[in-house]
Amino acid sequence: MSEVYAARRARLRERCAAAGGEAALVCGDANVRYLAGGAPPGAVLLLGPGQDGDDALVCVSDPFVDATGASRPGDELAVLVLPTPEGDPAVAAAERAAERGVRSLAVEEHHLTVARHRAVRSVAPRLRLGDLGTAVEQQRVVKDDEEISTLRIAAEIADQALGELLESILVGRTERHLALELERRLIDHGADGAAFPTSVGAGPHSGRAGHVPTDRRVEEGDFLSVCLGADYRGYRSEIARTFVIGASPAEWQIELYEQVFAAQRAGREALAPGTAYRDVDRAARVVLEAAGHGERVGPRIGHGVGLENDEDPRLAPSAMGKLDACVPVTVDPGVHLPGRGGVRIDDTLVVRPEADGGPELLTITTKELLAL
Repeated sequence: MSEVYAARRARLRERCAAAGGEAALVCGDANVRYLAGGAPPGAVLLLGPGQDGDDALVCVSDPFVDATGASRPGDELAVLVLPTPEGDPAVAAAERAAERGVRSLAVEEHHLTVARHRAVRSVAPRLRLGDLGTAVEQQRVVKDDEEISTLRIAAEIADQALGELLESILVGRTERHLALELERRLIDHGADGAAFPTSVGAGPHSGRAGHVPTDRRVEEGDFLSVCLGADYRGYRSEIARTFVIGASPAEWQIELYEQVFAAQRAGREALAPGTAYRDVDRAARVVLEAAGHGERVGPRIGHGVGLENDEDPRLAPSAMGKLDACVPVTVDPGVHLPGRGGVRIDDTLVVRPEADGGPELLTITTKELLAL
């Protein structure tokens, strides 16, 4: 894999040079990991103008906890461990750049506080600082085969954990207990942990985006919505499903479920290279607006996934840009009716051209309205 990370760094170097920068200071945790192959939280990567491996430096404030895990960069990279844990890797990296004769340094301003930016400038006053912007985040949007393969496994783990839960007795158990069990099952199936806090909502809590589980117990006749994801080797899947507890759903439950399912299907079918982000959002949103739920739809219909659970692209009404092939995204519309509950359906997919079969569905748990 070292050649993969070297190629990523080379691409960023070319982009930085084209913008007039001699070197780049990467500070975002996910961005450092993407370029270095692994790094502990808080590490930074100094990418110089030389050939890859000759002038790339990872700066950390603490020695590595493990020798081979995700917190360790590739062996081809030089590593600077600061003498005290209180040191700032970004400041140390800027100082090292100045010592090497670098005159201009592009930094990720959105990942630096004002205080850290001032500290960087103070140790290298002759260093001209520019903004690298979201260059690394944009480079991360299109995933390579290895990344997609890892995401595929993360999705499979989430499917397995959810499938096992559905085979257990649910009535009488609390939202909090179910969420904890799901997270345990994720780890049992090989995940490094949950991709994000697992959300379980029963009855009037169902369908809420990001609902924090409570001690409310599952009852007969409830909608039960579950949203979870697996973190596998740093890559994160996402899935949400809604079920009915009891023998058969009520008419209003069937109607609402069919409306959200139709919106989710429309969003999935809109995923194709060249489609504008906003058009994917619109495809799903118009279905729910026609059903009278326009004011209940969230600010976006989906988002990218990868080393972060919520990354570019954003599938929202005001989003700019168009989809590329090999971009993993979620499509996750939901509607919550206050006091009654609601429905949320969410899948992780990879954008593929029609010639390759269209969007690849990674999360395959049934979307049929099951009565549990």
